[in-house]
Amino acid sequence: MLSKIKKGMFPFLIAFSALSVSASAAFYSVSGLSKLFAGASLEVIIMAGSLEFAKLVTASLLYQYWDTINKTLRTYLSISTVVLVLITSMGIYGFLSAAYQETYSKLSTIENQKGFIQKKVDFYQNDVTRYDKEIERISSNISTLSNAKASELRMAQSRINIEEENRKFSQEKRSIASDSLQKFQLQVLKLDNNNEVAGELGPLQYLSGLTGYSMDIIINWLLLIIIFVFDPLAISLVVAANFAFDQAYPKRKYKENLYEEIVEVKE
Repeated sequence: MLSKIKKGMFPFLIAFSALSVSASAAFYSVSGLSKLFAGASLEVIIMAGSLEFAKLVTASLLYQYWDTINKTLRTYLSISTVVLVLITSMGIYGFLSAAYQETYSKLSTIENQKGFIQKKVDFYQNDVTRYDKEIERISSNISTLSNAKASELRMAQSRINIEEENRKFSQEKRSIASDSLQKFQLQVLKLDNNNEVAGELGPLQYLSGLTGYSMDIIINWLLLIIIFVFDPLAISLVVAANFAFDQAYPKRKYKENLYEEIVEVKE
């Protein structure tokens, strides 16, 4: 009894793996197709769900009765299974690509916000730089006037007072520009720190920079690789589970002996 249980563990493991992969593929496929035909999403979910179940049953049927089933029916069921795999793959592609587009749209929104704020940062940075140069020029003038000759000191003092007012005015303007610059720099920093979307797409951005291809091209190839493996693997595991159970629990064969009794054939 224990040996039979051990013998059946691996086939059951294959069957469980086939069920989990098939269920995941069915979920993504049904979700993707329901979004594609959003006007009748409930009807599409029911239809796609029944087709997904029928596909697995058909794969098992073809394996079990390949040699005995009618050739015409066998051909039709084989073609139907392949077509259903393609439909499932299309649904999975639609689901995953929609998820990517949603994330990429959020990233684009954040990047646009950063671009708009960065323009303000550049504007106020230029203002601060301009006022720094102005203050430096005025300070230089005051220093020069302070070294004026005694005969010119009265006129120089009047000019120094004017320059002091100009420097005070420029410093006030620089302080306002500096506060605005700091405010927008903090906004950029806040967007960078709270940008979880950029972290989600970080590997794609790295691959894009590494290969020189856009993220859209890279994600397209990645999705094609996923759907090439996903549903075909589910069908293959269903067939493999059938094969494993046949090997673990071989079908009993019977024949009629000389006494016209039905007895089991011992292999």
